[in-house]
Amino acid sequence: MSFAPAYPHDAPEEIVEDVFMVRGSIPLNPIMRISRNMAIVRHERELTLINPIRLNDAGEAQLRELGEVKRIMRLGAFHGVDDPYYMETFGTEFWCQPGGEAYPEPSIRVELTEHTELPFPNATLFCFQGLLQPESILLVDKGDGLLLTCDAIQHYGDYLHNTLLAKLIMPFIGFPKTTIIGPIWLKLMTPEGASLESEFTRLLELPFDGLLSAHGSFLPIGAHQAVEAAFKKIFSN
Repeated sequence: MSFAPAYPHDAPEEIVEDVFMVRGSIPLNPIMRISRNMAIVRHERELTLINPIRLNDAGEAQLRELGEVKRIMRLGAFHGVDDPYYMETFGTEFWCQPGGEAYPEPSIRVELTEHTELPFPNATLFCFQGLLQPESILLVDKGDGLLLTCDAIQHYGDYLHNTLLAKLIMPFIGFPKTTIIGPIWLKLMTPEGASLESEFTRLLELPFDGLLSAHGSFLPIGAHQAVEAAFKKIFSN
């Protein structure tokens, strides 16, 4: 089986106790590459990779030093290119909501719902209802609360790992340097004639202050206010 290669990325970095991020990238075409991030949750030396991205040899060695790669968890239907690599290389469990169309493989080991018992404590899974394809968000109850998202909510403090072309056009295609509800995601996920306002209202009931999405950069504080502002910008009318 052939796998997607490892693209440029940083070393794992601890952002709260036993939660790490890897800031990486993914090409959209031969001249445009954008950011892509992975979160790693460690519990009793077991690692759960959230929004997995393949690492180079040095990064993989650093990953193994953190603990045993036990499972991968896909939060968004549009992510999954590196999931088969982890299944084959590490023999991981695959946790995911059913129904995603972009990456129908590998087979799901544990189906994610808001009632699924998570493999680590102090965490809550939020699953959007009424979407055309599944998307979920993980709240890690450490510090003042850390929100791990995929495409629904993104934060851009910088354009690290983006190619020059991507850096230039990102603000003009709906991805400025701020916290946003993903515009492409919102268009592709919202059924015709429907609104996701009530789902984001429900999400904002969660207590969190930090945010790491599958794209962009880490927002360590002020995330709840930032997400609320993004919500109001989209749904105020």
